[in-house]
Amino acid sequence: MANVAITGAGRGIALELVKLHVERGDQVFALLRDPEGAAALKAIAAGSGGSVTLHAMDVGDDASVRDGAADTGDAAIDVLYNVAGVSGSVTSELESADFTDWAEVFNINVSGPMRVFQAFLPRLKAGAKVLSLGSQVGASTWPYPGYEAYAASKAALHRLMHSIALGTRERGIIAVSVHPGWVRTAMGGPQADLTPQESAEGIAALADRLTPEMSGGFYKWNGEPHAW
Repeated sequence: MANVAITGAGRGIALELVKLHVERGDQVFALLRDPEGAAALKAIAAGSGGSVTLHAMDVGDDASVRDGAADTGDAAIDVLYNVAGVSGSVTSELESADFTDWAEVFNINVSGPMRVFQAFLPRLKAGAKVLSLGSQVGASTWPYPGYEAYAASKAALHRLMHSIALGTRERGIIAVSVHPGWVRTAMGGPQADLTPQESAEGIAALADRLTPEMSGGFYKWNGEPHAW
């Protein structure tokens, strides 16, 4: 049995990760801004026999992250999934950008995973795995305009995870970023290629096979390396 912490656990890919790890018999700490409003997650927790617990955590707020992590107890964390994120503007902002929105996107997508990592770091032992959801939009190979704030934030996240991997190598922690695919979520839209379940299954399979040599890399949901 593994102890698994998942941010943004109320919907989408994160909710599917909760389901998957419950089925495996893992202990899941479901972290989300509004536990009371997460009907699907609450139903899963109610039928889990205590293997899923809900914890309030807004990854954009220092105190909320500290308190949410503390609320999960003191057990070692085997797998930490940073899933919570926002897209910001979907149209090109080359001529006009809303920098209040930019600040929010970077706060959630970059500072958020760092807050969560730091909050759980004392409980990440050798062999622990940290997976943060990046995006192909944040890779230098992405050929389309638009999503400037989102793309820049995900590029920053990829570099952050690489830095975390380098900084925790001697501790035996494995840290990677993952492109989840184009997924039929509120962000991806109904025309996307993958269901949240398919993406989650691939991400969990990648987590299973991560080795220290893979730490610091950027991977696709199916386990293939992704060019930066």
